[in-house]
Amino acid sequence: MNEKLSPTPAEKWILNPITRFISKSTTGGIVLFVTAVLAIFLANSQWQEAYHHLWEHKFGFYIHGESYLNLSLHHWINDGLMAIFFFVVGLELKREIIGGELSQPKKALLPIVAAIGGMIFPALIFTLFNFGTEASHGWGIPMATDIAFALGVLYLLGDKIPLTLKVFLTALAIVDDLGAVLVIAFFYTAEINFLALGIGLVFLGFLFVCNRLGIRNILFFIPIGILGVWLPFLLSGVHATIAAVLVAFTIPANSRIEENYFVTQIQHYLENFRKLDSNNNPMLTEDQLHVLEEIKITTKQAISPLHRLEHSLHSFVSFIVMPVFALANAGVTFSSDIIENATSNVTLGVALGLLVGKVIGVFGVSTVMIQLKLSLMPDGMTNKSLFGVGLLASIGFTMSLFVTGLAFNNPEYELQAKLGIFAASLIGGILGFFVLKNSKKSFTNLNTNA
Repeated sequence: MNEKLSPTPAEKWILNPITRFISKSTTGGIVLFVTAVLAIFLANSQWQEAYHHLWEHKFGFYIHGESYLNLSLHHWINDGLMAIFFFVVGLELKREIIGGELSQPKKALLPIVAAIGGMIFPALIFTLFNFGTEASHGWGIPMATDIAFALGVLYLLGDKIPLTLKVFLTALAIVDDLGAVLVIAFFYTAEINFLALGIGLVFLGFLFVCNRLGIRNILFFIPIGILGVWLPFLLSGVHATIAAVLVAFTIPANSRIEENYFVTQIQHYLENFRKLDSNNNPMLTEDQLHVLEEIKITTKQAISPLHRLEHSLHSFVSFIVMPVFALANAGVTFSSDIIENATSNVTLGVALGLLVGKVIGVFGVSTVMIQLKLSLMPDGMTNKSLFGVGLLASIGFTMSLFVTGLAFNNPEYELQAKLGIFAASLIGGILGFFVLKNSKKSFTNLNTNA
């Protein structure tokens, strides 16, 4: 029997290329960018009315002739579908806090402070342009970094970019996401229905207790998380995506078996499998199938529910949730007064808040921390690469668009904010790419000297 079967034509020419494309780190950002461009094209084409009207269709539940949760498609996408995105953000946050870069205070200090600076300065710049106006409530728009786009640009630079730089940007973006979640929770929440909120918090506490009691079945947590936490939060006025982050923190993060035991067991199973007689039959015997099933069960027990969920949802979020969100929210119809809108205080506040505020907050604050010896420059990074990271942090696409929908009911302000987001994200992404590309020689020299 052959040790490895040759790929079929379908696998060779269709399935394997698609799998490789999906598995690349840059793919999610590419799909998101293409979808955003498609949304802008549709919003400025002969189909613009149909495009805008599509998102206003309402869907709900009808019981005994009465409608419940009769919300627009746009609302369902932003409060429902995006809850899955925020759930994954919550899983990433918990993973980083428990066993990632944010678990070690010395390593975590610089990206945490850089992220805080990268939130404060953009908000201040936006406020400077819009203080005392109706648009002042949009100060949270330029605070967030789009981790998918930023890391997508970073990975386009290839393997010569040091791992520490990728880790630094990831940790910074994770803290940035946490900041955005807190801002949404405290400053972009409507009038609160405390009864519904209380019900949601009771079920949330129940999930935490179940976690502590050792319940690890994902199918137990998800239905209660949706019906017991997300739905009451949605009805309470607190943004439902906050519920998704909180539910993510209830998901067990520990494995059922330890690494050493896992290695010993797998070696034992493999040895048994090797000893079993196949009788030169291409089909597996019952005994062989039994051993493989034991390997499957043991492997599943070695992976925490948090890791399994994060891994299984990553592709769905990257290729379904975020593109659909971009399609529904990125469609800006450019009118004849585009120049006036592009130079408005809202547009300038968002664009400069992202482009200038992020650089000052990330690069400037980090530099001060390093100069004062309160923190160390990560190994393999230079001032130039830190500046490049600051530019990439100005890519605020997904989260900034999301906060725009919460901050403004005025279509004109929404248009202006989106123009600022697009301009800053495009310029910051391009400049960051070239700054880091020119820094690759420094990275290479550092690696050679090492």
